Amino acid sequence: MYRPKDSSKSPRFVGPRTFMRLENIRTTEEVDFAVIGVPFDTAASNRTGQRYGPQHIRDFSVLLRPYNPDQDINIFDYCSGVDYGDIDVIPGNIHATYDNIVESLKPVLDNGITPVMMGGDHSISLGHLRAFHKKYGPVALIHFDSHGDTWDNYFGEKYMHGTPFRRAVEEGLIDTEHSIQVGMRGPLYGPGCIEDARDLGFEVITMREARKMGFDEVSERIKERVGTAKAFVSYDIDFLDPAYAPGTGTPEVGGPTSFEGLEFVRNLRGLDIKGFDLVEVLPTYDSGEITAVAASSVIFEMISLIAIHKRDSSS
Repeated sequence: MYRPKDSSKSPRFVGPRTFMRLENIRTTEEVDFAVIGVPFDTAASNRTGQRYGPQHIRDFSVLLRPYNPDQDINIFDYCSGVDYGDIDVIPGNIHATYDNIVESLKPVLDNGITPVMMGGDHSISLGHLRAFHKKYGPVALIHFDSHGDTWDNYFGEKYMHGTPFRRAVEEGLIDTEHSIQVGMRGPLYGPGCIEDARDLGFEVITMREARKMGFDEVSERIKERVGTAKAFVSYDIDFLDPAYAPGTGTPEVGGPTSFEGLEFVRNLRGLDIKGFDLVEVLPTYDSGEITAVAASSVIFEMISLIAIHKRDSSS
């Protein structure tokens, strides 16, 4: 059973920085979840430096404790987890990086382990979805973001951080009938930037619509949409308002607070989620580590869902 070091007995500043002070070990034995870094940012269109996101999140995550009071669960009463380390990305070569992602995730998925990936820019999600498709077939996508990332191209390039979910639909990786995007907002080039995602088959709830209907109703819509489908959660940290997550490449004002951003994840309990990613953390712009606090807390809630699912499945 793998669990974090007890910070009441070992100071947080002692030892290497791993997520939540988990063991840094690449194993698939007796593991329920694995936190994995994917430090690739070559496909970012504006600010870069997301390659340093995984370690930035790890650095702050040492403050996390194992009991989640909002979900009333101690993660490690039900789960064993490790910090699996980083996938070897290829700077400047997105296609070779995708191949490495798929190859690296195969033993994790084949052993029934739930991966929680830390990016990296959002282009890496296409590699994740390719790996999940090999194991599960098309999966439902639950996508929290201020951007839909369904553009056809950037500067004529088909593989960028704004295009992964269009490519994933084209490759048959996503079950769009059970997929949903939440939080889209900000200036666009035209209405097609939102409508394209709907035309691809996604349900889309913009941030304005989410505010009007209320977050509890949005959470119910997510559950109704996904149903019993196997799901993958992709969380762009720019889903949060930049007041709560300034360290990101393409911030958009008018988003959720950090509390609301956590509640969206908490309310996913009960769904059959096979994996998660959190992307676009950019340390250079992270004043006071605000973004690292939010990102590590979101991942903590993701891991809590894994523990809840295991607890409820065995009861």
